[in-house]
Amino acid sequence: MQTDIDPRNLIGRKAFDRNGVKIGTIDEVYLDDATGVPEWAAIRTGLFSRDAFVPLEPSELVEGALHIPFDRALIKDAPDFGVGRHLSPEQELQLYHHYAMDTTPSPTEEAEA
Repeated sequence: MQTDIDPRNLIGRKAFDRNGVKIGTIDEVYLDDATGVPEWAAIRTGLFSRDAFVPLEPSELVEGALHIPFDRALIKDAPDFGVGRHLSPEQELQLYHHYAMDTTPSPTEEAEA
């Protein structure tokens, strides 16, 4: 995702799955503790439903909407940790596993550590 986007500007934007199906609206953005880069977004999936956490990388902001490269069903089944709280490393690991994303640090991240 574009890293020059202000995370506060993401809140309230619409979110769509890989097929262009609307998932909901961005409710909250979570920053990486070490880098301060936006890493996760909580998507409000309906008026009375819960938030689904989605990775901002490899999602894309296209014409003012967040396009997430996963199916709606997978997104809606993501762990819900409640909005407004800090994501622990264990919770982030659960999300990485849910989306079958690699949790190995990139060479750049390893060099910064």
